Amino acid sequence: MTLVAILFFGLMVIGLPVGVVIGVAGMGGILQMGPRFMTMAPDRVFAGLDLFPFLAMPFFILAGEIMNRSGITMGLVRLADALVGWLRGGMAHSNMVASVLFAGITGSATADAAAFGNTLVPAMVKGGYSRPFACAVTAAGSIIGPTIPPSTLAIIYGSIMGVSIAGLFAAGILPGLLICIICMIVIALLARRMDLPKGQERPSFRIVLRALREGILAIILPVFILGSILGGFATPTEAAAIAVAYSLLVGGVVYRALSWRDLYEIGVRTTRITGVIFLIIASATILGWWMAFNQVPQAVAESLLSVSSNPDVIIGLILLLLLVIGLVMDINATLIILAPVLAPLTLKLGMDPVHAGIMIILALNISLMTPPVGACLFVLASVTGEKVEKISAALMPFILAEVCILILVAYWADLTLFIPRLLGL
Repeated sequence: MTLVAILFFGLMVIGLPVGVVIGVAGMGGILQMGPRFMTMAPDRVFAGLDLFPFLAMPFFILAGEIMNRSGITMGLVRLADALVGWLRGGMAHSNMVASVLFAGITGSATADAAAFGNTLVPAMVKGGYSRPFACAVTAAGSIIGPTIPPSTLAIIYGSIMGVSIAGLFAAGILPGLLICIICMIVIALLARRMDLPKGQERPSFRIVLRALREGILAIILPVFILGSILGGFATPTEAAAIAVAYSLLVGGVVYRALSWRDLYEIGVRTTRITGVIFLIIASATILGWWMAFNQVPQAVAESLLSVSSNPDVIIGLILLLLLVIGLVMDINATLIILAPVLAPLTLKLGMDPVHAGIMIILALNISLMTPPVGACLFVLASVTGEKVEKISAALMPFILAEVCILILVAYWADLTLFIPRLLGL
């Protein structure tokens, strides 16, 4: 175990890609297990990737890229502005509502951060907001993407742990909406102290209706995705494939906003994002195999249970572990490595598998906006030119608020399971 730990942390400090770090550390562990296990490693890697639900990820990523590139998602921004833009701090509220609408298309925090970092952040700065605050609002709203369906993290978790993906999708709806609500409360509380700009007068019903008409084609997609999956008419993979066809039809034929060069760049970007995720999954399969061989999950469970027999204390320790590891590690890798370790422990505590899955996913989502390796922080820093330190400082009220939602989700199972039970999932 010492060799694996040295390889893992040593290569991470050097700065190698996380997929390479996990793979090399895992192979070091396999060598310790014995030469005959090396011949079995390729089969384990293939088995780790040979899961039908994983096909949904590249399709959802592709659909989101098409919608974003074709400008369809700007209709969502205009709709959000018509609904809440008239409030004090209206552009910040609009950013948050748009994140909810955008989340139902991409399921990706970094896609949200990149899209709104290029569009809404400059508009907010021009409207009188400080750039760090505008970036902070965007980062805080971006984690709604991988919480509300279609969440790529839910697909990964459900696939590797054998938990209903449809159930995880349904369970993510209320937590995602609560994140939006509490962030809007934070904005409202900061509005007067920071003297945030006040929007124009409340729009008429006709203006709201016009904005709804402009954004209806984008709104239909997440409604269709959720309806088909939760209704049992399509698997997540089938719904994702249909989402790609729909986005191509709307972006290319209705809006006529896609060129062949756009399609090429969309394909390249989708391939890169998918390749990185699949490399991490493949590498984590090897490391997970080594951990199972050495009974690491059982050791972690026993060590946590030795601290206290109180389930509430154990859940608190799990949340703390996820938040701390999320500070220094990619969330996809963390999920793939820790889910097989923590999920059996949550079952011992009597937690529903769907409830435990959403708790783990939400905890890791929060780490997307926490330094030093929060992906959304670096995306926003790169597209806006703002320093990560300033964005992080402006994010603190939002991080604290979202941790409160995480605690609520962790200890109130009925909140998370209300919609899945309502739908019979």
